[in-house]
Amino acid sequence: MNKLINIIFLSIFSFSMSSDVINDSIEKNSQIFENVALEIWEYAELGYLENKSSKLLADTLQENGFKITKGVAGIPTSFIAEFNNGGPVIGILGEFDALPGLSQTTAPFKEIAINDTNAGHACGHHLFGASSAWAAVAVKDWILSENIKGTIRFYGTPAEEGGSGKVYMVREGLFDDVDIVLHWHPDDTNSANNRTSNSNKSGKFTFKGISAHAAGSPELGRSALDGVEAMNNMVNMMREHVPQESRIHYVITKGGLAPNVVPDLAEVYYYVRHPEMNVVEELFERVVKTANGAAMGTETNMTYEVMHGNYSLLPNNTIQKIVYDNLVSLGGISYTDEEYKYANEIYKTFFKPELEIGSQMLIAPFKDSHSYGSTDVGDVSWVVPTAGLRTATWVPGTAAHSWQAVSTGGTSIGLKGAKLAALTLSKSIKYIFENPNVIEVANNELLERTGKDFAYKPLLGVRKPPLTYRN
Repeated sequence: MNKLINIIFLSIFSFSMSSDVINDSIEKNSQIFENVALEIWEYAELGYLENKSSKLLADTLQENGFKITKGVAGIPTSFIAEFNNGGPVIGILGEFDALPGLSQTTAPFKEIAINDTNAGHACGHHLFGASSAWAAVAVKDWILSENIKGTIRFYGTPAEEGGSGKVYMVREGLFDDVDIVLHWHPDDTNSANNRTSNSNKSGKFTFKGISAHAAGSPELGRSALDGVEAMNNMVNMMREHVPQESRIHYVITKGGLAPNVVPDLAEVYYYVRHPEMNVVEELFERVVKTANGAAMGTETNMTYEVMHGNYSLLPNNTIQKIVYDNLVSLGGISYTDEEYKYANEIYKTFFKPELEIGSQMLIAPFKDSHSYGSTDVGDVSWVVPTAGLRTATWVPGTAAHSWQAVSTGGTSIGLKGAKLAALTLSKSIKYIFENPNVIEVANNELLERTGKDFAYKPLLGVRKPPLTYRN
């Protein structure tokens, strides 16, 4: 009996000590990674152009004992940082790209700042990258302290916003030897659900016509803009005849420069989404048919380029529950009086907010959920068991891709959410390393969900990464 008590005591003592290593590492490195997050927030670099952001993260991880491999999958701003101590390999994803047209200060009102990139972190990827790296270092410190057999690998993944950076990395086999992948994302609430998403495919359709004087000799011209507008009209009619869960949206990126000149060049950028990848491909081909028809009817020439394509997120209940349990054990986020004052000012700017201030202190119940958005994490989740979480880096009620998300992400509120994510990720990874049977169960679940005949084939095909951002 005394022997059993001693074993239990030693087990509890060991758990407490190893947990303290994680906590101590997170606290010790808080200033470093909070500064990294804020620097990347200031850089606000667009997809495939994140040179300073990528370098900062890679350099910081290298200084903390990680081996860095840069420019993987043919992308200069991508990298892998690894601490290898044998054993299972667990990957953490880190993003760092911003969105165009959303430059912003931390003011609780819309105050546009002019910067070199004309962009802002409206999806919080500055926090995403920094927090994931923060967690990777904490896990490395714990591995060293406990002499655990295990490898932690940070994936620096560029151009999530419309660039599908992770897809090229999956296509190159960079996840083939990974046992588990974890990720997270900024949000206005705390959750760790079995979350699915829409798959998507996008393309830029370019019409070329003949310029002419729009008043003096219109009969000599053929308007490329007419081709774009005819295509858009047909796609809008097509909406009545697509599956209910579909989403199709577009922007005209080029439409001519002067009304009195018949435009000889016009371009429209389309996104097509649906939960199922095969349906996305079918819908995209129908959109291509409208473009061909529009070109024929307006006597213009049309070409198109596939810009990106993402799989839907594939849940893995085995590891998702581990992440959820760790998030619950850590709890939500409390505001100081100053943060409450700031949050209330931001809250006044919302249009019909769905959450109230105070909900950031809670953890949403575990459930199956679906997002109509898309992410290139989806491709990773079909080849490696993948799970994630979301933390309240934004004031409750904030919409992603908004100026409010940019603003709050540059404050202590955003940093608190990043710290919660780093703790949850590192403690979840620690649990998996201590319970390696989880890896087999999670991989069996992946095989069951994908089917034994599944073979990964990227929606973006064989195209190379678009290494300059095209507006």
